[in-house]
Amino acid sequence: MSVILGLNMFHAGSSAAIIMDGKPIVAIAEERLNRVKYYAGFPKLAIQRCLDIAGLTLQDIDVAAIGRDSAANQKQKIEYVLKHPTRLLNFFKIKALKSPLDDLKTLLSTECQIDPQKLRFTQYNVEHHLAHIASSYFISPWERSAGFSIDGSGDFVTCMLAACEGESISTVQRCYVPHSLGSLYTMICEFIGYKKYGDEGKVMGLSALGQDSYYDRFEDMITLTHEGFELNPKYFLPFGSGQGMRINERGEIQLQRHFADYMVELFGQPREPYSAMSQRDMDLACGVQRMFEKVYFHLLNRLYSLVTSDRIAMAGGCVLNSVANGKVFENTPFRQTCIQPAAGDEGLALGAALYASNVLLKEGKRFVMRNAYLGPEFSEAVIKKALESQNIRYTRYERESLLWRTAEAIANGKVVGWFQGRMEWGPRALGNRSILCHPGLPDMKDILNARIKRREWFRPFAPSVLVERQADIFEHAHPSPFMLHVYTIRPGWREKLVAVNHVDDTGRLQSVAYEENPLYYDLIKTFEQQTGLPVVLNTSFNENEPIVCSPEEAIDCYIRTRMDVLVIGPFMCWKKDPERLAE
Repeated sequence: MSVILGLNMFHAGSSAAIIMDGKPIVAIAEERLNRVKYYAGFPKLAIQRCLDIAGLTLQDIDVAAIGRDSAANQKQKIEYVLKHPTRLLNFFKIKALKSPLDDLKTLLSTECQIDPQKLRFTQYNVEHHLAHIASSYFISPWERSAGFSIDGSGDFVTCMLAACEGESISTVQRCYVPHSLGSLYTMICEFIGYKKYGDEGKVMGLSALGQDSYYDRFEDMITLTHEGFELNPKYFLPFGSGQGMRINERGEIQLQRHFADYMVELFGQPREPYSAMSQRDMDLACGVQRMFEKVYFHLLNRLYSLVTSDRIAMAGGCVLNSVANGKVFENTPFRQTCIQPAAGDEGLALGAALYASNVLLKEGKRFVMRNAYLGPEFSEAVIKKALESQNIRYTRYERESLLWRTAEAIANGKVVGWFQGRMEWGPRALGNRSILCHPGLPDMKDILNARIKRREWFRPFAPSVLVERQADIFEHAHPSPFMLHVYTIRPGWREKLVAVNHVDDTGRLQSVAYEENPLYYDLIKTFEQQTGLPVVLNTSFNENEPIVCSPEEAIDCYIRTRMDVLVIGPFMCWKKDPERLAE
């Protein structure tokens, strides 16, 4: 039995994961522990927490796998630098930032204060996009599928198409920098005032409010080719003219400008963050989402022509575009998707470990991911102590009473913090670190934003739906257990689910099966018994911060916001007398 430590570090979404005998035991993003969003430094806390949960020490690790390989695609890197010699210095600076990845034992001994002679693991560096594809294919139930990874860039590649069969992933095509669909999206995000790493999801939501008035301009920005696509360089600053992403002293990603002056000539001055949103900005968001989908489907259809399977394993930051994912079935021949819950770069830790287990070591231990609950959990005693330390009044309930009273609070329009079991792996709250509300109240979105979330008015909230009722409510039955597909809501349900119905009559749903999360499933089932709605509004348990991990963080969020109820483990807490909860 091998013990494999997977890592993503010195890159956005710093994270760690542990696989034992081919099975993921634990996976955690560093941001959940150090509370720095998209942390990009060394995942010291995540490594230690993973070891603690698995009952291991660093001396027990047989293999360490990193989801980046600086030796990959050297030929393409050299060719690019020879064509652009003025950017050579910046490439050397970027390479210097990656150098700690080459000697992990020395790095771990320094960061974790351990004698390097005690570390016996073998180190593997797995190419970025291979790790992404592995993160989805090797959690799927399939023995054969297409593999697809796409994001801004990683190891000089922006998109990888692959054939996955048995214990192998065979690359059939790569797209190289500077031609990046992720960079196109990020460039528009920056231009319309969303300059922080990870803001692409906001612009995806904004796109539904715009019109496709810049169709010709976006058609000029990107050209489809037989093998992929090419960006028009006049819209972008040259790749390599800066030092890529910068990581500040707190480990935060600071993006360098992407758009060229030509964008200003065409569209006027870029929007300042937090200023008024104009129709131009909405139309640019609409245009980039339309063009994103056009290229996305073009690449997927190209992949199908090379790998004739109707199943596809997908990962990479661009695969978090759930609007595009919801349209895959109508625009490509693919009929089944498997998308890892941590599809972005934090998922590289798990992907690298899975690649090492299946491809490099050939352990033959396939694992099917039924749920995303790979993070820490906390005992009833620990939760009780945390409540009492803050003088929070609570009542302990048995399971059925807890479910009934929680569903009743949601039915009465209360905002409920729901903290249960193991924390989710990936960026979505999937029923263990969630804030839950009534999906059918017209003012619920405004209440959530005013009391807790304090985010842009146009951003939608997600519905969690009983999986067997999904096809009744949405115009597609393909499950979305990790909240990575957007489907159209059927006309008869749009008014009933007004708080989760986006302006284009869609919802980014989470389909909930009993086998995946019995407690959360039964809560929604209980809510259905009380209201007739097999859906609850589900948003992440946080307030402009990483999703809460510990009981203390959940309690702190409950105290400082206008949350009505906290349900944490078997305990239910109220800010008002529970007998007056319906008022």
